[in-house]
Amino acid sequence: MMRLKSFTFNPFQQNTYLIWDETGHATIIDPGNHSASEHLILQQFIDSQQLKLEMCLLTHAHIDHLLGCDFIYRTYGLLPQLHANELFFIDRMGLSANMYGIPFEQAPQPQYFITEGQLINSGNIQLKCLFTPGHSPGSISFYCEQSNVVISGDALFMQSIGRTDLPMGNHDTLIKSIRSQLLTLPDVTKVYSGHGPATTIGFEKINNPYLNM
Repeated sequence: MMRLKSFTFNPFQQNTYLIWDETGHATIIDPGNHSASEHLILQQFIDSQQLKLEMCLLTHAHIDHLLGCDFIYRTYGLLPQLHANELFFIDRMGLSANMYGIPFEQAPQPQYFITEGQLINSGNIQLKCLFTPGHSPGSISFYCEQSNVVISGDALFMQSIGRTDLPMGNHDTLIKSIRSQLLTLPDVTKVYSGHGPATTIGFEKINNPYLNM
């Protein structure tokens, strides 16, 4: 059974997710921890649960979702894994940081690229990569069928969707991605987004104004 802990980190109020199973095998998704205090919060939780952190996955590579990648690499020896179309944003991380006026540590280059439909195993947890571009060109979501959970990054939010006015964003592509990859999941599927509260697929089908136009 998958267990999940969310942390809200950095000036962008980004949601970082830690998932693990009963064996203690754990994966971090979108590490946004940005300061020494946030690093400590994350590390103390991992230590308190005696977790074996074994993967670092990214839904996409906008700066708020990878601010903690350097810490994860230095502390746990894990390089990020993401879709190849997102490499552009890792390479321009310094430009993004300067634009927003925030200090940063350069995220390391990825260890592996994740492909559409790929199955990712961590202990007894299996995640399926859903290709959900639009907010960015290589945005992906991680779906755990056994736990009825999808971690959607900045594709789908409670009663909203991700921005598409950022570089390489596309509104029509995002709407198509959400309709074909996320709204086709069971209504009970819980959606953990990159910002804000969790929701469900069933709730968004009825209440999301961007999907009912």
